[in-house]
Amino acid sequence: MVTEPIKLSAAEARVLGALVEKEINTPDYYPLTLNALINASNQRSNREPVMDLDEDDTRQALHGLENKGLAGRARSADGRVTKYEHWLGEAFNFSRAETALICVLLLRGPQTPGELRGRTERMHRFEEISDVLAGLQKLTEREPSLVAVLPRQPGTKEARYAHLLSGPVESISLPATAGAAQNVAATTPEQDDRIAQLEAAVAELKREISALREKIDNLFG
Repeated sequence: MVTEPIKLSAAEARVLGALVEKEINTPDYYPLTLNALINASNQRSNREPVMDLDEDDTRQALHGLENKGLAGRARSADGRVTKYEHWLGEAFNFSRAETALICVLLLRGPQTPGELRGRTERMHRFEEISDVLAGLQKLTEREPSLVAVLPRQPGTKEARYAHLLSGPVESISLPATAGAAQNVAATTPEQDDRIAQLEAAVAELKREISALREKIDNLFG
């Protein structure tokens, strides 16, 4: 179990998140070959920001993760092709909910509970926002803390949460258009329900597209 603060580089965080995501979402292709891991880390979907890691970057990130006891060569590999896996479960003994939250935070940066609920659905279904908040609270209360809530941006309705595996996170300003979109008059419960339904439908379409892209990445990676 990890008991000391961890400081991941941006590349290490991306590689670790990609390994966790692929283990859950595409277990038939996990552990990952180096090429598949590079493709997963550089995906254009479900990644913020989009990165362009090359082989050297990825190997260096894996070396750093191995030194921290978080990932490395798959222990059960048959030896014909080197593959890589994460050891997040051994390091932190996460629940499935905590694993999903940390994974999406690693891959997409600070997010609101609503965003996390939609983006973790393929890994773990949170029935209510309160379930997301409960998972975030558990991660916040760990020693050392693994998640922190960021100061709410002016004009926004929800606070955002960030992982602390790369060290303390300062508040990140939203683009002006995003802030303006949040700064609207209060909606009614009926409007909120309709918005939630539309967001869920869009999230489902995005998940289906992402799944197709993952299959293509794995087939040609």
